[in-house]
Amino acid sequence: MDNIKQWLIDHKIEEVQCVTSDQTGVARGKTLPVSSFIDGAKVKLAEGAMLMAGSGDLIEDNILFSLIDERDMDMILKPVEHGCYVLPWAKKPTAMIIHDGYSHLGHEFDLVPRNVLKRVLKLYQQQNWQPIIAPEMELYLTAKCTDPNQPLQPPQGRSGYQEIGRQSFGIEATDEFAPFINDVYQWAEQMQLRLDAVVHEEGRAQFEFNLVHGDPLMMADQVFVFKRMVKEAAKRHGFTATFMAKPISGQPGSAMHIHQSVVDATTGQNIFATEEGDTELFHHFIGGLQTYTPDVMAIYAPNVNSYKRFVAGIAAPVNLQWGLENRTVGLRVPESPVQARRIENRLPGADSNPYLAIAASLLCGYLGMIEKLEPSEQTLTKCNKTRSTTLPLNIDAALSQMINSAKINEFLGERFVQGFTETRKTDYENYKNVISSWERQFLLNTV
Repeated sequence: MDNIKQWLIDHKIEEVQCVTSDQTGVARGKTLPVSSFIDGAKVKLAEGAMLMAGSGDLIEDNILFSLIDERDMDMILKPVEHGCYVLPWAKKPTAMIIHDGYSHLGHEFDLVPRNVLKRVLKLYQQQNWQPIIAPEMELYLTAKCTDPNQPLQPPQGRSGYQEIGRQSFGIEATDEFAPFINDVYQWAEQMQLRLDAVVHEEGRAQFEFNLVHGDPLMMADQVFVFKRMVKEAAKRHGFTATFMAKPISGQPGSAMHIHQSVVDATTGQNIFATEEGDTELFHHFIGGLQTYTPDVMAIYAPNVNSYKRFVAGIAAPVNLQWGLENRTVGLRVPESPVQARRIENRLPGADSNPYLAIAASLLCGYLGMIEKLEPSEQTLTKCNKTRSTTLPLNIDAALSQMINSAKINEFLGERFVQGFTETRKTDYENYKNVISSWERQFLLNTV
């Protein structure tokens, strides 16, 4: 705590945002004058804040108060030392500090997504393993849209024109948004976010930003901060950045690809490969992903819109096959030297909570290694023409499979699983009360 106080003084901070991620990935917390924070003010947040749906609604009372005390007690927020970020877009010197959540009894509060990831990482620590994560974040830039009934449009670039067609990896198309991208990189440097390459993706004004690999908890923090930063940068330039899984009809969806490897915590050597080839643990990790991904699909695809991304025949993964340098599989193995041997999980959407998606992916791999699960044969051909019969590809099926998974309840915690699935159900019930333009167009006069 003394290091954080000194950091605030060194950066001449005037205001502190004390935040933690809820299950949707929204920053929840309080804002304090820096003097109050330095003087040791206790930061508390209602436990119920972790059971809010994406719409902001709480889950049903009878379930809510079976998961938390009916008095709706506070949890205690405690700052994370490496979770301090200066906000470049703020009008006065402001810091955002990521916090961990603890119950009033001093235990890690198990409904906090950051704590769910820490729970999974403890499993690796017990085996003397250290996971390494490198996230890739896809997003769309869109023109401002204040009427949700209207379809989203790409924003105007520097030339004054909107993008048309597909501009995959287009340098000139990327340069159209150079002022925005420059701000993203400058702000990332100021915030010490580990950004690497940016590429133009297949969709109109769709981009992918890669983050440098690192410790899973640190990388989840960085994705959490990155998403907020990108949205602010877009606002500065008069348009919107969205991490919706499928914001525009007829365009590809947006993913959060998770590159993952595991090293021996003592030697630092990658346990997935040796000079002689891939190890048994590498194959067991893939076997775990293939076996348990259906049980955590609700984490990878947490919203009704998430499932519109899984369209057969395009870049989105619709299967659990694996293969070397094969982008038509859900589990891609990039060509790499031994120390960088890794598996790219292409299933999670950009709309997933980074703490939970990374926790789920690592848990599946861990179970595969512990249970010595064997993967399928490597896929050497294009395989995205048809959807997998084992993947739940709608929200109802995914939630049901997660709730009924004994392994996921055991390792992520029954209270978390029930709380998470109830927040998703709350949003789904809200969604079912909205009549879409498709229904009006095709059903109004035909049924």
